[in-house]
Amino acid sequence: MHKVAIIENIHQDGIDLLKENPDFEFEIIEDTSEENLIKVLPKFDACTLRVSKLNEKIMSNCKNLKVISRHGVGYDNVDLNYIKKNNITLLITATANAVAVAEHVIYMMLSISKSNNQFDQEVRIGNFKKNVSSIETLELFNKEILIVGFGRIGQSLIKRCKGFEMKVKIYDPFINKKIIEEFGGQKIENLEEGLKNCDYLSLHVPLTKDTKNLIDYSKLKNMKREAIVINTARGGIINEDDLNKALNENIIFGAGLDVFEKEPIDKNNPLLSNKKILLSPHSATFTNECKSRMSLETTKNIIDFFDNKIDKSMIVKL
Repeated sequence: MHKVAIIENIHQDGIDLLKENPDFEFEIIEDTSEENLIKVLPKFDACTLRVSKLNEKIMSNCKNLKVISRHGVGYDNVDLNYIKKNNITLLITATANAVAVAEHVIYMMLSISKSNNQFDQEVRIGNFKKNVSSIETLELFNKEILIVGFGRIGQSLIKRCKGFEMKVKIYDPFINKKIIEEFGGQKIENLEEGLKNCDYLSLHVPLTKDTKNLIDYSKLKNMKREAIVINTARGGIINEDDLNKALNENIIFGAGLDVFEKEPIDKNNPLLSNKKILLSPHSATFTNECKSRMSLETTKNIIDFFDNKIDKSMIVKL
């Protein structure tokens, strides 16, 4: 019998999948404090993980732990050095969230481009068409988007961008030019040049030492004044102070953030009062459909791992 800790609750569909398998028993852990995880995790062979952190202090007490199944694709909340040294396998939901995140990017692009919040407010306060001519709006048609990172989410996004008849450039040193061209995109080798020419920027890379502050003031100030920057990947890829400064100085048109350097976002973070930015609470994957898919993939990964049937694309290579 394999014991599974579900760290933070997940959609019922994933839980039901474990219930139906007689080889597994599970427990939902709502208290994700370091103190509690140190106390309760040692008895488990596997765990699911959402946004809580698993550091060396916690995992050094978990001698039975063989596999961690992330409810998502990012893994900056796991101590990778520790799990590599101790042969703990890390799995991700590689296919479940691409559509939801790609749709969230499109939603942000359209909302910002059409100044949706301003128009909505104008109607609600009774101005109707009084200030329409002074509110700037943009079209997606024939505009250029730069997608940084061309995994499953980037590949899902390009399909939707092509539907708006956008020109799509891709920056991803690890993806072959031929693959990008098959999706209707154009591979670029120089990020700075791509930033200078794009109307929209959408980030889809993990947070690493190489991508930390990848987009800073020096890069933002070389972008078009009408450019819109979207980050649904990980907080910290864009320098938040630099982004706020660029927006206040009218260097770019607007921005959309679903992720932040610190989550929950600090109440005194200046981005909260900046009207040129659209915010969401790391919720791009929170559609009903995606929550179901992610929960199923998260628990199926654990089942497949112990049955020696795991899809290799779900394994994080360390």
